[in-house]
Amino acid sequence: MRILFISDVSIDKVTGGAERVLYEQSTRLADRGYLVHILTRQLPQHRSAHEIRRGVHEWRFPVISSNQPMFFVSTLRNAGALFRSLHNEFNYSCLIAHQPYAAFAAYRIAAQRSIKKIYICHSLSFEEFISRNPKPVGLAGKVMYALNVVLRKKTESAVLRASDPIIALSQYTRDKLQRVHAINANKIKLIPGGVDVGRFFPAGDKSAIRRQLSVPENRIILVTVRNLVNRMGLENLIRAMDRVRQTFHEVFLVIGGDGPLMDSLTAQAARLGLGNHIRFEGFIPEDQLPDYYRMADLFVLPTLDLEGFGLVTLEAMASGVPVLGTPVGGTNEILGRFDPDFLFADHTPAAMADRINAVCRMIKESPLKWEDISKRCRRFAAVNYGWDQHISALENIINPKTP
Repeated sequence: MRILFISDVSIDKVTGGAERVLYEQSTRLADRGYLVHILTRQLPQHRSAHEIRRGVHEWRFPVISSNQPMFFVSTLRNAGALFRSLHNEFNYSCLIAHQPYAAFAAYRIAAQRSIKKIYICHSLSFEEFISRNPKPVGLAGKVMYALNVVLRKKTESAVLRASDPIIALSQYTRDKLQRVHAINANKIKLIPGGVDVGRFFPAGDKSAIRRQLSVPENRIILVTVRNLVNRMGLENLIRAMDRVRQTFHEVFLVIGGDGPLMDSLTAQAARLGLGNHIRFEGFIPEDQLPDYYRMADLFVLPTLDLEGFGLVTLEAMASGVPVLGTPVGGTNEILGRFDPDFLFADHTPAAMADRINAVCRMIKESPLKWEDISKRCRRFAAVNYGWDQHISALENIINPKTP
């Protein structure tokens, strides 16, 4: 079977959850013998329009990014042209779309052809746009902003209705699809995200890894890895740290990730005098990410909204590191299933500080109990969320087994 993934992101550089899911799905299906290609837009870091990675061909079309109207028009034109060329040569039997714009272009061309169309919904596109882009002040900017939101919503709705089935990574996303886009529940299949338990595993020697990363060895180490954007709730976590250090002076938070809030977050930490308690690590390369998980005592997920699933939660747990998270989206489902005590009461700094303090107390006073919880985390992730389970469920949708 010949499969074409359609996406706005690339497997060339995994920087977030969307890239991770695309990478795992495409490469693991290729490992199972499928011919797998990806159609995506050409990003600034790409030096060529075609690349092969782990047996997956990634084909890239150019876009004009100077303004939103030209971005949309160039995506429709160039993604459509590339899809037509590729399909004429490879005759794909299944399309798996991850984001709506390029998919919309390909679906229009494939509408009259017998091609299975599957949509993987990470989150709603127009909501992601709103969360990442503050509303402009001027009238012209506000009008363009509103049109952008409407265009994204209508494009996404058209792609969703043309797809059958739609795969949601969490019940949270499944409910949104029904509520916002009025998608029939029978059309939506729930397949949770996964974790590579062979790559993310507990540390044999945390101290050695901390020395290697220049992280204090004898302190309680908290880690979070997030894009530094508004919806991640990092401002609240920094305020919570100001409270926690009053009780546990040895607490130390490593914040991994980059984004538009870097300057304001570092300035906030400096104003609060947290220079000895917070370190901003910037973007953490994929090959170093496992060590940042496994050297920690605790992973913290302070998300405010739109946590469609939360792969980082599973990556930390598979590394034997317990996770405290806000009761938002997929985090609610993962940690609620594991142990509701690891969910913050809400996303306020006070609620986060209360639970972090309780954990710090347990780490200091009941280390054997904390070690047992860490082992439970590893087992929970490995038993319930391995990528092999996810890929097998996806494969059964792509190519259903006959009874």
